[in-house]
Amino acid sequence: MTEKTCPCGDGKSFDACCGPYLSRASVPVTAEALMRSRYTAFVRQDISYLRDTLWPKNLRGFDEVATAKWAAENHWTGLTVLDVQKGGAADREGTVLFEARYLSGGKLNTHRECSRFRKKAGNWYYVEALAH
Repeated sequence: MTEKTCPCGDGKSFDACCGPYLSRASVPVTAEALMRSRYTAFVRQDISYLRDTLWPKNLRGFDEVATAKWAAENHWTGLTVLDVQKGGAADREGTVLFEARYLSGGKLNTHRECSRFRKKAGNWYYVEALAH
């Protein structure tokens, strides 16, 4: 069964948007596409995708159990991309400023972050949060 629209908020169906990334059929060609697919991975609790798209040098600090627990405990309600700097198909680095909304403990929360992304061997990776 296909979701009507992708959780990332791009307006496309899941199969035409983040689905091919999460199934590993293709890779995001921009930093924004990777960021949107990582949000979708949180919504769908696809922790292996989050690990696979993390900058390789940061894998040692990735807590898969804690990440899975956090993703499962929250009800994700929406994503808004506020700004994108570089991160295009021809770039090697880029940043994406976004707000992710989620319900936790009956309260609506907003996670605001400026994320840094880097491309290596043709693949985009999440590197770090620069600011909230």
